[in-house]
Amino acid sequence: MLKLKRFFLSLVAALVCLVQLALPVQAADLVKVPTAWLDEHETFLVWYAKEKGWDKEAGLDIEMKLFSSGPDILTALPAGEWVFGAVGALPAMLGNLRHGISIIAYANNEAADCTSVVVREDSPIAKIKGYNKDYPEVYGDPETVRGKTFLVTTLTSSHYALSNWLAVLGLKDSDVVIKNMDQAQALGAFENNIGDGVAIWAPYTFIIKEKGGVVFAGDIVKCKKSNPIVLIADTKYAEDHPEVAVKFLSVYQRSVEMLKSTTPEAILDEYLRFYLEFVGKPYSRSQALMDLKTHPVYSLDEQLAIFDDSKGPSKAQLHQIDVASFFSKVGRITPEEAAKVQDGTYATGKYLKMLKDQQK
Repeated sequence: MLKLKRFFLSLVAALVCLVQLALPVQAADLVKVPTAWLDEHETFLVWYAKEKGWDKEAGLDIEMKLFSSGPDILTALPAGEWVFGAVGALPAMLGNLRHGISIIAYANNEAADCTSVVVREDSPIAKIKGYNKDYPEVYGDPETVRGKTFLVTTLTSSHYALSNWLAVLGLKDSDVVIKNMDQAQALGAFENNIGDGVAIWAPYTFIIKEKGGVVFAGDIVKCKKSNPIVLIADTKYAEDHPEVAVKFLSVYQRSVEMLKSTTPEAILDEYLRFYLEFVGKPYSRSQALMDLKTHPVYSLDEQLAIFDDSKGPSKAQLHQIDVASFFSKVGRITPEEAAKVQDGTYATGKYLKMLKDQQK
């Protein structure tokens, strides 16, 4: 009996050792993937995937790093801080220009009011609506806007919103005073009566909208533009490790399908937890719900349609061409720089196609 007990204990000990030996091997087999994100809707999809262990199921160990703006993400690339991430279309264009990054998918898009120029409701700007008859929902005119001070995170989606709004009114960046601040600082300063207007993106637009006392003078949608948030890659890394790029996209798209098949109300508690635990900020239920409802995402087939360049430039490439052309016209990039990104081919669907082929 004693021998049997000793044998049993030895067997248990051996099994424990085998399990302990196996676990590090499994962890070592995972590919570490550093990624860069903002405190935004698209980041939730990767956070949620990690919470569910979907990255590990795909053979990846995704590391999520939080940044305050697209330009900050781009600045971190030369140091090797990330290989995949998400930024607005404008930083993505600049990222290709400065660092040769690629756009490999759309993370999401934005509905009205997500990225907008906001003024106080007692501003003269708020008293004039439809100055440009082609843009009946846009507020302001040259007289009320020229010379005013706007708080904005320059060379970001919020800057794109400001510049497009000015263009609708027949103005350009040089006709106003632009103060560069990160989004949280810009919102705080505006609430303390600094500046005449602020250009912000979600979730800050929802925060200020709920507080009231403001008018959304012109958002990207009402200025007849779009503002996709794009998934970007360190081009060299993606080309050297295409299988990792495809796995990364598979993880993201798995969360997309979850989001498409779930009501915003059903996922709301997880979204609030994401903001509190990862972003480190509280978010009201109403603001979070608005955030979820105003960011459409794309299935794999929808992504493939956006990136289809079989009959000429894809929709994704055309959008990047428009961004480069616009910022060349307003003098934010030189004509020589615009020429380097004028075909938009750094927006590639090849990794999406590889993912589709794997699913056949």
